[in-house]
Amino acid sequence: MYTERIESLRAMMRGRGWDAVILTGSDPHSSEYPAARWKQVEWLTGFTGEAGDVVVTLDHAGLWTDTRYFIAARQQLAGTGVELHKMRVPGQIPIPEWLASVFEGEDPVIAVDALCQNVDAIEALESAFGASPHTIVGIPDLLSPLWESRPAIPQTPVYTLDESLTGLSRSSKLLWIREFLDNNSCDGVLFTALDEIAWMLNVRASDIEYNPFVISYLLVTQERCCWFVLKDPTDDPLTDGSFDLLSSEGVELLPYSDLAIVLSQEFEGSLFVDTSTLNMSVSEVLEDAGIQLVRGTSPVVLRKAVKNPVEVEGMRRAHLEDGVAMEKFLYWIETSLGRGEKISERDASEYLGSLRSEIEGYLGDSFETISAYGSGAALPHYVTPRHDAPLLEPHGLYLCDSGGQYLFGTTDITRTVPLGRCTPLEREDYTLVLKGHIALAKAVFPRGTAGCQIDVLAREPLWASKRNFGHGTGHGVGFCLGVHEGPQDIRQNFNRQPLLPGMITSDEPGIYREGMHGIRHENLVLCVESGANDFGDWLCFETLTLCHFDTSAIEPSLLDKSEIDWLNAYNARVYESLSPRLPEEVALWLRDKTKPLSY
Repeated sequence: MYTERIESLRAMMRGRGWDAVILTGSDPHSSEYPAARWKQVEWLTGFTGEAGDVVVTLDHAGLWTDTRYFIAARQQLAGTGVELHKMRVPGQIPIPEWLASVFEGEDPVIAVDALCQNVDAIEALESAFGASPHTIVGIPDLLSPLWESRPAIPQTPVYTLDESLTGLSRSSKLLWIREFLDNNSCDGVLFTALDEIAWMLNVRASDIEYNPFVISYLLVTQERCCWFVLKDPTDDPLTDGSFDLLSSEGVELLPYSDLAIVLSQEFEGSLFVDTSTLNMSVSEVLEDAGIQLVRGTSPVVLRKAVKNPVEVEGMRRAHLEDGVAMEKFLYWIETSLGRGEKISERDASEYLGSLRSEIEGYLGDSFETISAYGSGAALPHYVTPRHDAPLLEPHGLYLCDSGGQYLFGTTDITRTVPLGRCTPLEREDYTLVLKGHIALAKAVFPRGTAGCQIDVLAREPLWASKRNFGHGTGHGVGFCLGVHEGPQDIRQNFNRQPLLPGMITSDEPGIYREGMHGIRHENLVLCVESGANDFGDWLCFETLTLCHFDTSAIEPSLLDKSEIDWLNAYNARVYESLSPRLPEEVALWLRDKTKPLSY
């Protein structure tokens, strides 16, 4: 099927004189998770990972993805003729440089989906070719002639979050943006990233699975606030009255497809844009209209990453509620297997989802649960089979990476659970990863420190034993928004963004042995003040996640006293926080699970 689709694309390329086609795994808003309509890479190649771009030439097809997906990509691309190109590894060759080398001395025509390539990516491609002759053509919805029954642009029910949940009203955010326009001598700002629009307007929906976003654009000037959100104006907008409320507050509700018309016919002056999320198609409209562009990073990126006090309290509540569900889930796993019941990876995933769904304010999972036993866990972003999923066995390690979206916050937690006897290597890996997790959780650092400067804390215990993991150690997490957000992160890649009080980031070192096991320990941590002295201002982390770490798989000789003290204190806090809210039998079980680890 996939080879036939690739050949159909090549036939179209020959007919139009294209030498190469680039397709991204994103959408017109540079989203990490696209709606079904824009899962072009999956439709063409069968690859289901979140991060993957494809290049097709007349004699080659390649997928570019990162370390999280190498094993899965090899499996999913088998038999398609698509070659795996590895990113985030030494010697990597990104798509622009690869194309420039392949067509060196030629004059290639390179076609891209103009809706799904952002301006920064196009400029990187132009830069790679430099003065070498080449042509880049942008074709909106490039695959539509080949993609029969392509899904439509979704329009799901839209609802608003009250200021009691968000801490800031919509009007206060618009006032802040208009002050930003004044300070930057701009006449308007165009928001193209979906999480930024949701944050700005205090709106949510379900246009993208696991992400409470509304597919739309937002134009703000001193006089107008134009929300291009209506996919089919003839349809019932299916809201809880939110559209009426927005209209009454001066937000103009316009068709999604009218953006080009309004920009070209009704906007004059200078427009602030973030080219990391502005797509090529809209950029060409702006250029043709002669609009002066002021380029920069959207101010919303940093503002929404620093959670206000109301959001912080909401996130604490989310982790308390989520912790109750997690402990019920882990109790169920252990006791069911102890009775000899058969539980598959899919059974476990669905049961955890059912427990979260009982929580008032639950909107859905924050990403597809990774429920992986044994060798499956060696794939950092394993996709749990929907049918004939492997059974959990009463030995070895089971990894569950999951999270929930709630009206009052977003969670993301990974627990690696011993299901019985573990091998010495499993115990050693389990403990070394936990050492790294604890080291980062305990970190104290001066104000101005970036995540890349403390990433080594989580890796040092593994590096000392010549072990490593390929993914980042930490990512930002939104408030009832995306489970992955910037601008901060904790990883080896150089990122100048300092960690700031109010930022919430994951702490998730891991280790993965292909064909054997995978281990990851993940909590979310809040950056908080830690006092000041003659040497400066200091910051540290408050752990938000509430769910015990199982000590039965630990090799105690690998932990020092301070690490054992941290672990015992954390497990004690989990028990004290959650036991009053748990059924008696689960609370008693948790009391045993959180007994102090001896030195």
